[in-house]
Amino acid sequence: MLQDRIKGLKKEIIEYGVFVEDMIAKSMNGLMNRVKTPLAEVIDIMEPLTNEREIRIDDLCTTTIAQYQPRARDLRVVLMIFKMNSDLERMGDHVANIADSGLFLISHSPVKPLIDIPRMADETIKSLSDAISSFIDENAALAQEVCERDYIIDAIQDQIFRELVTFMSSDPTTIERALHLIRIANNLERVADLSTNICEDVIFMVEGRVIKHHLEERA
Repeated sequence: MLQDRIKGLKKEIIEYGVFVEDMIAKSMNGLMNRVKTPLAEVIDIMEPLTNEREIRIDDLCTTTIAQYQPRARDLRVVLMIFKMNSDLERMGDHVANIADSGLFLISHSPVKPLIDIPRMADETIKSLSDAISSFIDENAALAQEVCERDYIIDAIQDQIFRELVTFMSSDPTTIERALHLIRIANNLERVADLSTNICEDVIFMVEGRVIKHHLEERA
């Protein structure tokens, strides 16, 4: 039955999203507690699993279309899952970059106490979780909310950059460590952007409304 297959696809994409959230949390745990194990786990175990998940879900979407030839709303849902699958795989790559920088940073003395980066990670995880929920519940209002609060993550990223530029200017020995912190912030911002992309697609799927260019103009 087509509806059973779509239900299974939704379950797969929920589990995939939770898996990526866990990757972010582990990366932050390793960075904040200066522990190598969770960072290495993200790179060596979890990131390869994101690739395996992408391939499996991609195959499920393709075979669903071939076997059941869904139409109208059902087709849009399957295609949405197909695109979300790709977005989640890209997120996994970004989180692996975060863990890689984390491994470098815990092997060196801290530039400064980390306050904004964990806050940015919390906001990013919330955006991803809400993006997945907005799709599963077909909740365009929640999707819109995620898009509108993206400025919070951008503002934290800007704050991190400005502060670290000050450190690098006053003490050149901090440059390499500061650049790794900036890399972490940039990758968190990319995960948040991909979550926003999902929400834009949810709004289009539910309401047939394109908001991407409107948000860009307002920004």
